[in-house]
Amino acid sequence: MPDVFDVLAERGFVSQVTDEQSVRQALAESVVSLYAGFDPTGSSLHIGHLVPLYAMAHLARAGHTAYALVGGGTASIGDPSGKTEMRRMLSVSQIDEHAESIAAQITAFFAAAGARARIVNNADWLRSLNYIEFLRDVGKHFSVNRMLSFETYKMRLETGLSFIEFNYQLLQSYDYLVLHREHGVALQIGGDDQWGNIVAGVDLIRRMDAHEVEGMTFPLVTRADGKKMGKSEHGAIFLDPALCAPYDFFQYWRNVPDQDVEKFLKLYTFLDLETIAGLLEPGTNINGAKERLAWEVTALIHGQEQADSVRDAARAAFSGAGGSVDAMPVTELSASALQDGISAVELFESAGLCDSRSAARRLIAQGGARVNDRKVESIDDVVDDSWIVDGQLICRAGKKRYRRVVFV
Repeated sequence: MPDVFDVLAERGFVSQVTDEQSVRQALAESVVSLYAGFDPTGSSLHIGHLVPLYAMAHLARAGHTAYALVGGGTASIGDPSGKTEMRRMLSVSQIDEHAESIAAQITAFFAAAGARARIVNNADWLRSLNYIEFLRDVGKHFSVNRMLSFETYKMRLETGLSFIEFNYQLLQSYDYLVLHREHGVALQIGGDDQWGNIVAGVDLIRRMDAHEVEGMTFPLVTRADGKKMGKSEHGAIFLDPALCAPYDFFQYWRNVPDQDVEKFLKLYTFLDLETIAGLLEPGTNINGAKERLAWEVTALIHGQEQADSVRDAARAAFSGAGGSVDAMPVTELSASALQDGISAVELFESAGLCDSRSAARRLIAQGGARVNDRKVESIDDVVDDSWIVDGQLICRAGKKRYRRVVFV
């Protein structure tokens, strides 16, 4: 069985390591307790959180002990890493609600991945901190000059860095110290934007407890087409099906650029590398690999039955060969809207395929709007009941976005 560090490296998870040889040896020779943090700044995780979750799952499946830290305490401040402006401040009750929701998502992810993560919440130790004592005992170990040398703070100094955000690194480092003392955690993992915070935690434990611990980061995932990972035309790709329909979730992965398919199969599935290589052999249809990627991620997040359903709906929509489209996102409109007809512009906006009337007009003018495979020729076109097939309208924007419209 390959060493789990090699597994992570071969799949593209490894970027920076505080001491690679030490981490390799520890993972190969002992059970390592490790953690990654997730601040509950919203009610749901999004696919930007998946890389650390997959990495933790690989490590947990190899026999190591994974702790998922939900940042009920740090979310009150907000991590400045990767941000150009200060996060919106949330109430304690909002943070607690988000923390509970996110903890449930993490637990479900690990169950689906055949692994287990222990959930901890830093609100348990951060909210009761005495600030003066904290500064005296922990703050004295931090050099302002060194903190300002990290890219995160350099970037934010140009746009404005609040004092409360400046404390974030101290608190995250303290998290590592608490988890090390209480649970023996000796490895923190996270994205490259967390490198400064992770290194600070490693240094704090060395200074306060004279123990050597390690840190490791993953590359920040980018798309070959330049679009931000996890962003669609209508916002972030959330794990919560109420915020991102499983069909849209599936379609996001199904429509990634060709150049990203191999990278994403390695990062976002548990398929072995031999299987991935087979999906990408010369002469094979890249769309088959994309569909497999989409199915694997959707099955893990939403279950195999839902993954089958949305895959079949997507095939029906794209092939035009019939089949069930029941899993396609649906918009309900009043039946009276068809009595005198509804303008195509209004229809595409109401269906959620365009963010505004002007966007719908552009789509139609560019020839990208179709209803039940009938092209919308003009922004003046009116859709009436003569356009209906099987009691519904299948509206398509461009080649990849569909909505089912029914009238009630």
